[in-house]
Amino acid sequence: MLEPVALKDFFITFFSSALIIMAGASYALLFSWSKVNSRLSIKLSAYASYVVLLVSVYQLTLAANLDGYWRIISYLMVIGYFFAPIAIWHLCKQTHDEPDLMTTPEKENE
Repeated sequence: MLEPVALKDFFITFFSSALIIMAGASYALLFSWSKVNSRLSIKLSAYASYVVLLVSVYQLTLAANLDGYWRIISYLMVIGYFFAPIAIWHLCKQTHDEPDLMTTPEKENE
């Protein structure tokens, strides 16, 4: 049975959950920014944000007593956080780089 979060672990759970959101957002933002600017420092900052995300998820699984399939779901979430910005970048790039797919507006009937 899943144990509830102890009061002493409440703040750890709260802050690690908030840090997961912030680190995931900063990883996605910095990853896409590194693709636009192609500077190594931005890409390293993106990966540093992802490491913060990993540590936050691990801390959350400990503080919230997540075991069994809940821990597996947490780790699958971390894998999804890593690959989602990469997939979204490739999707956007392929969508917007095709000049043949441009449509022209139809002329209005006068």
